[in-house]
Amino acid sequence: MVDITPPDPIDEESPVVTPLEVPAKDKRRNKIFRSIKRMSSSPSLAQIGHSRSSGSPYGIKGSLSCVSLAAAPSFAQYPPDSVTPGYFSNGQSSGPGSPIVELPVIEGIETRLARRVPNISAPHLNPTTISLPAEVTSTRSRSSTVRKLPFDFWARMPYEIRVHILSYLRPKELVRISRVSREFHKFCFDGQLWTRFDATEFYMEIPAEALAKIIVSAGPFVKDLNIRGCLQIEHYKRAEVIVTACKNLINATLEGCRNFQRSTLHSLIRANEKLANLNLTSMTAVTNSTCKIISQHCPQLETLNVSWCKHMDARGVKMVILGCPRLRELRAGEVKGFNNLGVAEAIFATNNLERLVLSGCVDLDDDAFKTMIHGSRPEVDILTDRPIVPPRKLRHLDISRCSQLTSEAVGALGHLVPDLQGLQLSGCTSLTDEALQPILASTPRLTHLELEDLSELTNDILSEHLAKAPCAPILEHLSVSYCENLGDTGMLPVVKNCVNLKSVDMDNTRIGDLVLTEAAAMVRSRSARTPSRNSRPCIGLKLIVYDCPMVTWTGVREILSWNAEIRQPSGNSPTFPTEIIGLKCFYGWQQTVEHHTQRVLNGDFAAAARLERKWADYMQAVEEAGAAGAGLRRRRRRAREAQLLHADEEGGAVAAGRRRARTVAAACAVM
Repeated sequence: MVDITPPDPIDEESPVVTPLEVPAKDKRRNKIFRSIKRMSSSPSLAQIGHSRSSGSPYGIKGSLSCVSLAAAPSFAQYPPDSVTPGYFSNGQSSGPGSPIVELPVIEGIETRLARRVPNISAPHLNPTTISLPAEVTSTRSRSSTVRKLPFDFWARMPYEIRVHILSYLRPKELVRISRVSREFHKFCFDGQLWTRFDATEFYMEIPAEALAKIIVSAGPFVKDLNIRGCLQIEHYKRAEVIVTACKNLINATLEGCRNFQRSTLHSLIRANEKLANLNLTSMTAVTNSTCKIISQHCPQLETLNVSWCKHMDARGVKMVILGCPRLRELRAGEVKGFNNLGVAEAIFATNNLERLVLSGCVDLDDDAFKTMIHGSRPEVDILTDRPIVPPRKLRHLDISRCSQLTSEAVGALGHLVPDLQGLQLSGCTSLTDEALQPILASTPRLTHLELEDLSELTNDILSEHLAKAPCAPILEHLSVSYCENLGDTGMLPVVKNCVNLKSVDMDNTRIGDLVLTEAAAMVRSRSARTPSRNSRPCIGLKLIVYDCPMVTWTGVREILSWNAEIRQPSGNSPTFPTEIIGLKCFYGWQQTVEHHTQRVLNGDFAAAARLERKWADYMQAVEEAGAAGAGLRRRRRRAREAQLLHADEEGGAVAAGRRRARTVAAACAVM
């Protein structure tokens, strides 16, 4: 067998061809291609014809379309003067009558025919190359390019950060997104997100099963529990589930849960010894036994609300006061039995209460109240005739609607509550000026004072005591509603001196327009003005003056005029108000007042001033129309025109057209 050394590859880009053993002449090349054309009887070349590119296996033009890349036998099997069939056939055998074309042997012809030959001068060949098969191309692209997976930002994030992000969602939103996937369900019911469970936003929508499931999932982590008004916890098993799960409560609000069983409530209190704030308002399950359990198992309790608990009395309050030394706030409105002197002595002995709410405790009498303040049989100072006892720490005291209290008992607060900030005496109809004089003289921190429905008060208590009291500069809220004896004489000094007032209730009194004018002047003097036209004012003083027979539309107009006032000093830019007065007056005027206030709050001062002017014209025309004498028809016509203008201004339209036509057109909005 002849050993054939494979030829060296020819550079495709190089125009110089290495000479072979047999010189590559043009005649020899032409002879080779003419011999190939004479092979017309071969079935593999019968369909080729003269177009060389039409038989390309790759669909594009190539240098030799008939060349096969299959393995060929050795050159030693063929005569030296014959052409190797393996290089010029398509893999199919020739027909029986096909002649064998003899060609001279050219060394390295297989390598030259498989590569681009740029010097071929045959007219039927194009100097192009054969592209690689699709299989080779796809394999190369997959191996060279690695597809990157998308970056899962949520999955790569630490667990603590994901929980912290979800902590900004409200409970209702957490329940909604828990349905996205199992992973989100796991995160949304993580106990760290439910340390504070407040159902006030959705307590009417959430079913009992879902509520119990949430509390069970986050029970050990819940510290603040607010299920106020959740009546769906009616079955004892659902309540037991909550009691079993929640054992680390600090703040618990069960207000309005009337279907809570007594045993369930007791178990909840026993299981949470760290309770600091407990709200049991209006719960039928609360009894004196409940108060005893609270005193035994909640030593850190600071706030207790048992208002409107009908099945307990003041004896239960006494047990809580004695058993909870940290108690600072006690709310026991509408609870019976506060005429018990033992309860009063316990309240005096503790002297830790800062807020005491006994509103509606009709059993509270003078002896019990005085015992709460200075104890029983205190030592009395001979010079001042005052009991010598430590001052009380009370900051807020509410004894409204305690009808048995008199001026003597309430006056005992004088000089014994120096830190008092809020005092509510509404409904104590027996009180007179003598009850308030020592209190106003010794409470420099008083900011809220409610004296509603005290018909025995006079103008003297306001002008001579409240207006000159040490608390006058810081007083913020004053209510003298239904004090029928109070008028301008008493209220004018109060409005002048109490410059920090934010709300004053004066309905059903005898105050007049002078008080409204003085209030507008007081707000004008204390509030700053701004040159910015884009600024929006706020309501700094709220006045309630409805059902006051002495208040007329001129006083109301004074308030409206001040609210929309734009000052423009000579040579300076205009200034706008930053604080206005919110007014509640007669029902017939209130709609105009609200429209005017809304325009001022929106910064449309021009529209507000226009409304105020047209309303004043309308009110003046109405007054003239009601007067008797000559020109009655003319005054009534002017009143009708002013009324139309005022109605158009409130509705935003322009007055036009006949009165009857406008009235008929606006009579039915549907037809």
